[in-house]
Amino acid sequence: MPAAERFVRFRSPRPNSHGVRVGVFALTNGLARSGALSAAEHERWRRGNAWFEAAYADPTLTDPAAYDRAANPGAVAWFRAGASGLIARTALYTELLDAHGVPWERVETDDPGRVVFEDAVQVIAVPWTPAP
Repeated sequence: MPAAERFVRFRSPRPNSHGVRVGVFALTNGLARSGALSAAEHERWRRGNAWFEAAYADPTLTDPAAYDRAANPGAVAWFRAGASGLIARTALYTELLDAHGVPWERVETDDPGRVVFEDAVQVIAVPWTPAP
């Protein structure tokens, strides 16, 4: 039997009002939208987002319903553990969160839930059970 594939997620340690532990991209986007980032941090964040947008396809362009709350409640993205370049680039976001005292955690699993989208580097999955 082949070894189970591992998945990695960087997220808030606490669920939001929808019961979802949002990922570090959303957390960092919140800092940027609120004006909390310095000019240098904002530029770093902007360049990081541009890199990700150029390097990886947006799943919602392929499947607009991937994050639909009615069809896929609680759906979240997980990186494939083998996507080391993607995972390494996430440090930009965790460093910005650390600098602003925003808590985050790294979690790993071999069963992210019901997969509703997948590509070479990530999956979007609905958890089997609601987040605590």
